[in-house]
Amino acid sequence: MAELVDIAAREAWEQLRKDERAVLLDVRSEPEWDFVGVPLVNNYLQISWRHWPEMRINPDFLAELEASGVDRDTPLLLMCKAGARSREAGEFLLERGFVRCFNVRDGFEGERNEAGHRCRIDGWVAAGLPWMQC
Repeated sequence: MAELVDIAAREAWEQLRKDERAVLLDVRSEPEWDFVGVPLVNNYLQISWRHWPEMRINPDFLAELEASGVDRDTPLLLMCKAGARSREAGEFLLERGFVRCFNVRDGFEGERNEAGHRCRIDGWVAAGLPWMQC
């Protein structure tokens, strides 16, 4: 079985720019997309790994991904808020035959700083990568 590879948000951005087949799979919840923001990239796909507010695993996750037309050898760069849900989703996909999964370990918002704020020390936003607040 293939192994889940951890990469930083900036590495994900570079891979997306270099490989037109690579897909940024945002596995956050719908409220996060709507109220926090979304990356601005080509080949961007939103499929929640866990549904808000219960945060139960999405039973249709695999079916939704397959319906998007993504192949099992497509480079998938999975991203959530700070890397935990995307790791779970990446391991799930590897167990189901996907072979090129990357976990964006610092996610969209990254870890909290000493004041408890995200988007300051790591993650997509803190790296200055393109995004928009909806």
